Amino acid sequence: MYKRQAYFSPYTAKKPSVGGVRLATLPDTPRLAMTGTFIVLDPGHNGVSDATIFARQVPMGGGEKKACNTSGTQTDSGYPEHAHNWDVVVNLAALLRERGATVILTRPNDASIGPCVDERAAIGNRARADLVVSVHADGNTARAARGFHIITSRSMAGGAAVTSKSLAMATTIRDEFAKGTGMPRSTYTGAGIAITRRTDIAGLNLSEVPAVMLEAGNMRNTGDAALLTSRTYRLKEAHALAAGIQKALGR
Repeated sequence: MYKRQAYFSPYTAKKPSVGGVRLATLPDTPRLAMTGTFIVLDPGHNGVSDATIFARQVPMGGGEKKACNTSGTQTDSGYPEHAHNWDVVVNLAALLRERGATVILTRPNDASIGPCVDERAAIGNRARADLVVSVHADGNTARAARGFHIITSRSMAGGAAVTSKSLAMATTIRDEFAKGTGMPRSTYTGAGIAITRRTDIAGLNLSEVPAVMLEAGNMRNTGDAALLTSRTYRLKEAHALAAGIQKALGR
């Protein structure tokens, strides 16, 4: 059974927290491949569950609303999605910073209630990010459902050009993620190409900058869960995403 670390930051009292955590490149860093790029990383969901936050309705685009946020799904053994997302993003942030990127996280830790989904989009917009990547893992209960896919919006606040660019970047990241992790493409969504276009994802719909969402695998599938709960595998995910992001940005 997974047990969350009992760590609480000063941000914990904010319900939910707002803003973003900027991880700038280190002083005197030489010019590297991704110097000058701004990447927003969104570790999906909240570190803790709060029914009042789930009940709060926020804009998701297209005049519709949805829940502020949740703590996500979990494996059958109790390992939570939010912990997976946080671990991958922490490793990914380090890899991107090593390549010269400035990284902004949408939540400060995995022990608090992070921003609502509309605020997560706003963090990327305010940063004028070159790319926003939201990291998740799915919880489909169908017996044969396994594999990863990348979600893009059909209509983003940034308009047709940003929507099209996001789709192209998603394709590049998909290829690098598959190559770097060995996780198969989703068997239950994405029409076999592991790209799913949706209209109900606030963080994508409300984005004025290129943005994609990774569903790294299906936590309810035994095979996928064995990978997603492995620290070594999560590091593979981070390396694959770093390669995909750099390639998608043409760096």
